[in-house]
Amino acid sequence: MLSLSGAGIFFSVESGVEGMKFIDSVFQKVRRHPKRVVFPDGEMPEVIRAASLFYQRQLGVPILLGRRDVIERIAVDKGISLERVGIIDPAQSSELPAFCRRLERIERYRNTPVEDSRAIMCRPAFFGAMMLQYGLADAMVGGVGAAGGALLRPMLHLVKPLPFADVISSCTIVELHNRSFGDDGVLFLADTGIVPDPTMPQLATIAVQAGLLARQVFGRRPRIAMLSFSTRGSARTPSTQKVAGAVEAARHIALKAGADITIDGEMQADAALDASLAEIKMGASHVGGKANVLVFPDLNSGNIAVKLIQLMAEASTYGQILLGFTRPAADVPRGADAGQIVAMAALVGLQAIEYRKLYPPDEQPED
Repeated sequence: MLSLSGAGIFFSVESGVEGMKFIDSVFQKVRRHPKRVVFPDGEMPEVIRAASLFYQRQLGVPILLGRRDVIERIAVDKGISLERVGIIDPAQSSELPAFCRRLERIERYRNTPVEDSRAIMCRPAFFGAMMLQYGLADAMVGGVGAAGGALLRPMLHLVKPLPFADVISSCTIVELHNRSFGDDGVLFLADTGIVPDPTMPQLATIAVQAGLLARQVFGRRPRIAMLSFSTRGSARTPSTQKVAGAVEAARHIALKAGADITIDGEMQADAALDASLAEIKMGASHVGGKANVLVFPDLNSGNIAVKLIQLMAEASTYGQILLGFTRPAADVPRGADAGQIVAMAALVGLQAIEYRKLYPPDEQPED
């Protein structure tokens, strides 16, 4: 069900491009409520630089995981300030014994020998996920130094899913030069990195997950378009029927979760984004022609769409944000630079700010 190879592969930020204001607004919000973000790839120069920038921009407290001597040597060589940057070596941490005991209480690890549980918890991504689950960090950003799935696996093993989440998915945020699309040029695209061929219930869950993320970022009601090659029954195939069924299922999930989101479909991409075509193809719709969240019927279409937008529209894209967990995290691609990593850290920090507003305390994981 899960495609690990695609996680975290989409990211392109054009800093300094005129009119690109989205990430600046995110920075402003996070500065008012600084957060603790853990970086499991703490021995990589760009991650160390990103941690320093995260603090300098007053976004919160960055925590690097790795060997202190290695991190400090790289910082000196690269001229990077480590002021107020936390450094934790999992192998030397006072939390390691407690983390190992917690790991051994998880069903899949109950028969794990002590030495093996220690080896697992010394791996930075697993240590970071445990920090996240037990409230020692507010969010996590990883994936810079590993192949796709290296961050997703420990998240799946150690961090509880949301109560209504029957699938873990991902979202890419796109900012276009053409400000007439979405909300001032900003669109949320899902799923773009994890689930190859979602079932109807999974597709419904993905739509609600993406809508909740958009609600956190925009602060107002998302307009979710469930995309297909058909608009409201103009073609009838198993694929279009799956999307149409997912629309009704997503509405039910949203109602049950008390989510303030609007969902419509199935619809073609032009009907979702062009008001005049939406009127012709759909008639009255609260979403048609003004969607700010696009949900794709499968990973093929989501992957292709983001790649085309990146290359042909020269858009800024921010991903992958992992959805469906009770703690926020992002899986960024190998090769991401410090500015890109800081942007993702700010986005998951923003999620952490809004988290308790969306999910009641009794739905939070027990520490």
